[in-house]
Amino acid sequence: MLSVPEDHPRYESLLLRERLVRGFEEGLVAKAGLIAHGRGEAFDYLLGEETVEWADKATLAAAHCMYRSDNPVLSVNGNVAAVVPELVGELSMLGVGVEVNLFHRSDERVNRIIEFLEEHGAVGVLGGDADMLIKDLSHDRAFVSREGIYSADTVMVPLEDGDRTVKLRDLGKTVISIDLNPLSRTSKTADISIVDNVVRVFENFIGYWKKIDRDSSFKLDVYNSFDNEENLRKMEEKMRGVSFEGG
Repeated sequence: MLSVPEDHPRYESLLLRERLVRGFEEGLVAKAGLIAHGRGEAFDYLLGEETVEWADKATLAAAHCMYRSDNPVLSVNGNVAAVVPELVGELSMLGVGVEVNLFHRSDERVNRIIEFLEEHGAVGVLGGDADMLIKDLSHDRAFVSREGIYSADTVMVPLEDGDRTVKLRDLGKTVISIDLNPLSRTSKTADISIVDNVVRVFENFIGYWKKIDRDSSFKLDVYNSFDNEENLRKMEEKMRGVSFEGG
């Protein structure tokens, strides 16, 4: 793995790139996942590579939503596994179900990702036992676990395909997306759309979950008043308002 100097102004971004490259070399990440990351990185650049106010509110609302759910499940693909395995592990220890769900699916890759997540502290990872099918979804993301996504009342979908988000909503599930593109079908379809980098989201989400666990009324007003259409409008305005000066 390339050594990234810690004093580089874009240290965190470069570190994520290297994690993805390593994930690809180890069979976690699909080739298309590398391209997808680059697209997201461009949107993150428009945010100044930091969590803005409305993204933070969406993350807090998502933490309240999942904390109050009967069977909250995090859907994990290769990119998520490669960049935040420890945070996925911590979420699973807090009581969030974890299921590996892939567009470019093979049993070998699913099992490799499950093994990798378990090596980083995740427990009870589902996906290898994908015994149910989401109807009218004509790719391999349709294969889900009965105990996980199929029976979940709330599903968090980082780096998601928009068509599955639509189908999950059609099944009556609450969907929380993590997508740096506020204009994507995923963002437009989800109940709560977090427009932020997945690393920052998971770190902030875990922090909020722990605060809510200590006091369930912690900033509950943010959750109760959360308006996803306004959230996306504010995020789009933030990106459109970026001005570039200098080289």
